[in-house]
Amino acid sequence: MSIVSAVPAPTESALAPLYPGSDLLDAFATTLPAGATSDPDRLARAVLAQPAWWMRALMGMRDAAVAPLGVKTSRAIARERNAGDRIGFFPVQARTSHELIVGEDDRHLDFRASILLQDEKDGARTLTMITVVHCHNRLGRCYLAVIAPFHRAIVRANIVRAARCGWPEGGERR
Repeated sequence: MSIVSAVPAPTESALAPLYPGSDLLDAFATTLPAGATSDPDRLARAVLAQPAWWMRALMGMRDAAVAPLGVKTSRAIARERNAGDRIGFFPVQARTSHELIVGEDDRHLDFRASILLQDEKDGARTLTMITVVHCHNRLGRCYLAVIAPFHRAIVRANIVRAARCGWPEGGERR
């Protein structure tokens, strides 16, 4: 089984300028096995695109609770972008050869998450998922207080699930 550890948010991430003043900042890492792809798109899809049933159920409850408050639902976010610009319902904000960033801005908060690949000195490769949230108002802070514990459990579970399913193997980038 994959070991997922909470780690300090890496300064190598393109998200690092967003760390100061954030209302939520966390990072969870795992070591990738030899032979796993180095393509951040493929790794992000493995982590984010196929959530477990219980995660989809939680997202459905979240959407039902926030829609009356004028907060974007996951379906609304997905409709705003075409399939090539998102992973799951998460809009892709940026890509590099070693990092993929998804996120969304709304009236209550701005959210960014990164899948960052790092080469370690011992030759191992680490996948780190970083999340940064900046709240704009009381609604954002209340929302974040409610979902933060679920967020952390979901991030860990998504990384473990991707490892159990088997990380995509190396090869040419799509």
